[in-house]
Amino acid sequence: MNAQKPVLELKRGSVVEATHHGSIAVVTTDGTLLHSYGDPYTVAFLRSSAKPFQAIPFVEAGGVEHFHYTQRELSISCASHETAQMHLDTVAAMQKKIGIAESNLQCGPHLPGDVKKLKEVIRQELPLTANFSNCSGKHTTMLAFAKMRGLPLENYLAHEHPIQQDILKTLADMCSMDSKDVQIGTDGCSAPNFALPLYNSALGMARICDPRQLPSARAAACKKITDAITAFPEMISNFGEFDCELMKTAGGRIITKRGAEGFQIIGIMPGVIHEQGVGIAFKVTDGDKSSMDNELETHTRVRPPVALEILRQLGALTEAQMQALAAFGPEKILKNLAGLVTGKLYPTFKL
Repeated sequence: MNAQKPVLELKRGSVVEATHHGSIAVVTTDGTLLHSYGDPYTVAFLRSSAKPFQAIPFVEAGGVEHFHYTQRELSISCASHETAQMHLDTVAAMQKKIGIAESNLQCGPHLPGDVKKLKEVIRQELPLTANFSNCSGKHTTMLAFAKMRGLPLENYLAHEHPIQQDILKTLADMCSMDSKDVQIGTDGCSAPNFALPLYNSALGMARICDPRQLPSARAAACKKITDAITAFPEMISNFGEFDCELMKTAGGRIITKRGAEGFQIIGIMPGVIHEQGVGIAFKVTDGDKSSMDNELETHTRVRPPVALEILRQLGALTEAQMQALAAFGPEKILKNLAGLVTGKLYPTFKL
């Protein structure tokens, strides 16, 4: 196995000031490791990149039809939303139709990532409630899954709860693993989370994008999820955020889902760069870095330019699409708060 390798450098003047390391796996639906960099078998927590997998059992069991979910609602079930008003309204509407209360959610709240809503919370001293979690869509759908099956709601996050066991089994199946080999941790929102090799995570994403070889009910569930995410990418994060803008620009040909601590997963639909679906998983070893500017906008340093460089090398985006996403990378000129150019940021890897 190869060690983690440099994926991105930041140069100030002529001196490299920061180097970020990581590993990348690019895998087709049939399990072929198309490309890699560093150690493609690095074991890493998916964090929020697991959300599309976590939604599959609910959809496969008929939950979309049972609760009359819209595509917008299914998309936010897979989201790390920024708590814009549209996200809060969507989650509240879901809870009303499901017949649960916001107080049933066991995720802790946090300040909005959406600038307009953040300013409103500060100016009006609004209380933060459970729906302000960027995982509130996921938790609402977990509760819906439990309610649909007549299962207890009060312990829906317990590892031994039947819905969590179904989620674990589904993830393991999609990623060609045995459930006992998936390492379990607790996510920031208190739900179970999963650590597995990048190769297997990428394989699972390839199968979500190209489920032709899966059983019919699961294949239909994957198709509903990818259709919803690509139809409403602003529900996955927010307008202007990288995941949303990449999916909008790709026009249904690519799906992506960020995770905390430098994890990112990307799926490419069949026929774009390969006759099969292609999954990409990468992990930035130092957990990535984000910063807030004077407009209260948050910027993530490593994952967007690395993701774009992977897609560029694979030929998954046209030159026009790359230009449309140039604000995210893959190379960026860096300026200080006075607007003076201080250096640049650029990827350092070749798949």
